[in-house]
Amino acid sequence: MAAAETSNSDSSSSNLGIIVQNNPSDSQLSQLGIKSWPKWGCSPGKYQLKFDAEMTCYLLRGKVKVYPKGSPSSTAAEFGAGDLVVIPKGLSCTWDVSVAVDKHYNFDSSSPPSSSPSS
Repeated sequence: MAAAETSNSDSSSSNLGIIVQNNPSDSQLSQLGIKSWPKWGCSPGKYQLKFDAEMTCYLLRGKVKVYPKGSPSSTAAEFGAGDLVVIPKGLSCTWDVSVAVDKHYNFDSSSPPSSSPSS
C-alpha cells in the first residue's frame, strides 16, 4: 500500500519508515536532551535486530546500512556519524555496520515493549 517516496529535502530522508535527518542543529539536539540519553556502541559486523518500541538515536560515529527482514537489499536505509535517526516500532532488520558505531539512543516511552502488559 505504501507508494514510492521521493524527497527533494537536503536535510532528511525516509526509507522503510526509518527517518534520517542529516546534521541536525545543536539547538535541536539540546532540545531533545541527546547528551542525557544512554550510549551504545558496536564494532563492525552484521546484527539482527527487532525494535519493540520506536527508537531515536544520534550517531556520534559510525556508518550503518539497515536491511529490513524479507526485503530486497535495494531497500536499505543508510546513515552515519552526525545523523539523527528514528527507527519505527516493529521493524525487524539487519544492521550492517561498516564503521564502528557510537550513539546516543532513546526508546519512545509511549510505545512500551510488547512483552509488557498494559494496565
